Amino acid sequence: MFTRRAALRLGTLAAVAPLVAACTEEPSAPPPPDPLADLAAKARADAALAEAIATAQPALAAAAGEIAKARTEHATALQAEVDRERPPASSSSTRPPSAPDVPSDAVAALADALTTAEKQAADLVPSVSRYRAGLLGSVAACCASLRVVLS
Repeated sequence: MFTRRAALRLGTLAAVAPLVAACTEEPSAPPPPDPLADLAAKARADAALAEAIATAQPALAAAAGEIAKARTEHATALQAEVDRERPPASSSSTRPPSAPDVPSDAVAALADALTTAEKQAADLVPSVSRYRAGLLGSVAACCASLRVVLS
């Protein structure tokens, strides 16, 4: 048989136990890095490469300029989505690439950059939400069409 005092103690303990348990739980792990963040960084690097090639190779200036413009737009759109999903904690900077001295090497460097970007974007499509899949599909399609600009 319980006394009134024992019943009050039991009731108080039952009310406080969840609070104590909540205070002792481990904090949740931070979310994994956003896969679109790498694509945004790649787009910025591709834009810098295209700008360097446009400056160093006058014969490729028009095509490289268009690629730089498009990849800058990709970087902006991808970064905006990354920041929307997971607000930035810090930023990083990278050294701009140097342009190859030979025009054919410059074209190859741009084509390789665009091919890599297209594949990275396309590979992520099945693993992201529909909105992000549309964004990635647009980036991949644009990278494919930009390679035509080089040919």
